[in-house]
Order: sequence, then C-alpha cells, then structure tokens
Amino acid sequence: MLVSLLKRFGIKLSLNDPRWGKNPESDHKAQEGRRPGEGPPDLDQMWRDFNARLNRLFGSRGNNGDAGGPYRGEGRGAGITASVIGFIVLLIWLASGAFIVQEGQVGVVTTFGRLSHTTGAGFNWRWPAPIQAHETVNVSQVRTAEIGYRDNVRNKQGAESLMLTDDENIIDIQFAVQYTLKDPVAWVFNNRDQDATVHQVAETAIREVVGKSKMDFVLYEGREKVALDVHRIIQQIVDRYKLGALITNVTMQNVQPPEQVQSAFDDAVKAGQDRARARNEGEAYANDVIPRARGAAFRLLQDAEAYRSMVVENATGNAARFNQVVTEYAKAPGVTRDRMYIDTMQQIFSSTSKVMVDAKSGSNMLYLPLDKLIAQVAANDAATGSARSGPVQLQQQPNQQEQATTPAQEVQQTIEQVRQRDSRSRDSSRDRESR
Repeated sequence: MLVSLLKRFGIKLSLNDPRWGKNPESDHKAQEGRRPGEGPPDLDQMWRDFNARLNRLFGSRGNNGDAGGPYRGEGRGAGITASVIGFIVLLIWLASGAFIVQEGQVGVVTTFGRLSHTTGAGFNWRWPAPIQAHETVNVSQVRTAEIGYRDNVRNKQGAESLMLTDDENIIDIQFAVQYTLKDPVAWVFNNRDQDATVHQVAETAIREVVGKSKMDFVLYEGREKVALDVHRIIQQIVDRYKLGALITNVTMQNVQPPEQVQSAFDDAVKAGQDRARARNEGEAYANDVIPRARGAAFRLLQDAEAYRSMVVENATGNAARFNQVVTEYAKAPGVTRDRMYIDTMQQIFSSTSKVMVDAKSGSNMLYLPLDKLIAQVAANDAATGSARSGPVQLQQQPNQQEQATTPAQEVQQTIEQVRQRDSRSRDSSRDRESR
C-alpha cells in the first residue's frame, strides 16, 4: 500500500538502481551533464521533490514562496508525510483484526491469552495483535480416531491392536471412534493435543472392556455389546477430562485372533459350526417325531378310554336290563317269555331278506310287494348304520335241494319251525311248573 501511495505522488524507488544511496550535490553540474542511468540518484533531491508534491497536494506554495526558507518548508512537509504514513499504518493494523468464520465453525477470541468471547459464522473483528487473538474451531466436523490401524485395516498397528482377554488369550482388534465437539471453549483451553487424548482414551476403554471378557464372547456374540461398553466408557472419561467432545459412534472394524494362530481358530470355528448344525438337525428331527408320537399315544389312550367306557356302560346296561327282566319274569313268566320271544324274532327278521307268508289263509293267489319289502329292508339297514346296495339276496342254503325251493315253501317251513319251537318251549314250561 505504501508503494502504491508513493507511485501516486510520482516517486519511484528501486533498490536495483545503481544511483541508490549516493549524494552527488558536490558535483551537481557534472550530474546535470550526465545521461540518464549513468549515475546513482540524489536522495536529497528526491526528498525535496516528494515534500514539494505533498505541499502542492495540501495547498502549500512550495519552497520558493515560503517566507521561512527552504528548511521550514521541508520540515512541514516531513511532518505531514509522517502523519500520513502513521495513519496508513494504523489502518493496516486495525484491518488486521478482521477475520471470517465459516459456517459450522466457532471463533474463540482471547485478550492477552485469556478467553474474551466466542463468535458465530460470518465477518467478525477483534483488536489486532498483540491485544487480542482468535482461533477457529470446527464444531460440525465429524472427527475420527483410529485404533489398531491407520487409514486401512490392512495397515495394522500391532502395539495398539493386540489385547489380552479375561481367559488369557490374545486378540487382534481394530475399531474407529467418531466424535464431534459440543464445547469449543473446553476443547481449546482445557487440554493440549486433544485428538491424541481422545485416541488414548479410546485405547484405554477397549483394553478395559476386553480384559473383562472372554475371547469367544468378544469374537462372536458380544461384538455389539463390546462396542456399546466402549462408547459408554469413552464418553465418561472425556466428560471427566472436560474435553468438550461428544462421542457419536464406535465401529468395530475387525476382530480376530492373531495371524499366527488364525488357521487353528478357523478350524475351531468350523467344528463349532458343524456341532451347531448337527444339534439343530437333531432338534428338528426330535421336534418332528416327538409331537407325532405324543399325538398317537394320546389318540390311543383316548380310544382305549372310549372303548373302556363303552364296554362298561354296555355291561352296566345289560346287567340292569337283565335284573329288570328277572323281576318281571318272576311276576309273569309266560307273558315275559312270549314278549322276549317276539322281540328276539323281530330283531332277527328285521335284518333278513326272507319273506314269511301265511299259507293257511285259504287264498290261492299270492301277492308279494317286493318293491316295498326291499325299501323297508333298505330303511332298516340305514337306521342300523349298515350300508347295503343291490337287490335283495336270498340266503344261501347248504345243498342244492334247499336252494331249489320256492319262496312260499321257505316261508312255510320257517313258520312250521317257529311253531314247533314255540310248542316245545311251552311244553318244557308246563313240565317245570308241574314239578
């Protein structure tokens, strides 16, 4: 800015000029006779020209019209020049206190090293150094601390990743901790080397959790719980240190045994998977067979109970009916006997296809309503629960002679047999009564 001001007044200074710093007043005439560029410039003459230009700029008459002589004009011009230069320097110094805070950042302003205030996003101004200073803190950035690796899980850091479990086994863990800033003032003033502090706190937390857990738990079913416990412990330590950070996420990148025993652990894992698969297959087979066996046993038990109840009830009913028949028989033996005989014959003939015809009626014409008889037989069969199909079949006889008889003859024979049986029963009854 000073150079541009000098150029505005027509003054050109160059350190590369060979006439710089020499005073040719003693040989002024010789300088006037020289061509441009042959000798160094006259500093006094340049100063006088500069003061003259300032005087003309601020309304002065210059050296020739000043009553005080050339020295008085030169002193006044020098004072004005110093004032202008001082004012310009002051403006530059004040302008150095301006700063811009980007969106998502916070400016922390200090006065002589002590916290003064914080600023938001936008254009801000503070007193220039050494009075005040500022530091910009990004509070929206998600910061990451990598433990056990750097930039890639293949770039392992053995000193950080190898840890000892509760069952005295060594395990290799790589994980990342993501965090943001919730208090920029605490982040700036309460600790030094804050990112390294978070890194060390995360390593301490994971070693504490792993040291209290079994190896199989950390490798397989407990990975999520380990991450949650590490997240909780890191946040507690960070709050205790008043670091001003908020832990947002803990991601387990890789959890495995050391490379030297990786193959042995792979075999153990495969064996465990085979055992789990065989167990699941056995449980599936048991879940398929056992319920069916239990259902079949329950069904058999219910059938047996039903059969037992049926037999017991039938026997009880038969016994009760027999007792009633005995009682009635003692009161009226003949009537009871005839009634029993009629009921028995009705039960027998209700399920037979034979037709009984009274041949003593004296009629020479015999009419048999076979269609109605067949319908009656079918109705009786449906009532008793036995299904019959096709025409009524005659009872087969043991020899050819009985099969050749006509239906009327069969009916007549049946009637005779019934009468003979009835007469024999009455005779035997009379004999018992006479005795």
